[in-house]
Amino acid sequence: MSKNIWIPALEIFLVEVFILMLMWLFAPFWASLFTFIIPLIGLPILLIALIAEWLERTRISRMYFVLMLISILVPPLVAVLYSLLSGNEWNFINFEWLSN
Repeated sequence: MSKNIWIPALEIFLVEVFILMLMWLFAPFWASLFTFIIPLIGLPILLIALIAEWLERTRISRMYFVLMLISILVPPLVAVLYSLLSGNEWNFINFEWLSN
């Protein structure tokens, strides 16, 4: 058993940040899709898994829940970071911020 179980979570966090930041730089349309779709799909999966775990204890590692939470939180955080660094003002109603 490893001494520190949080190192893989930190590595996955950094890889996701790097990939999403590259996507925002080179393919903002796809990055915006991932920013909205990944949390909308991941959050119900995480909630269902937490409810199932609460009802009946399984052998699923706590790391699974941490990694799911990281995967849900990283896309919006990177989008906000990118908007702060690039100075774009976002209009989510008609995706005007993608035309820059």
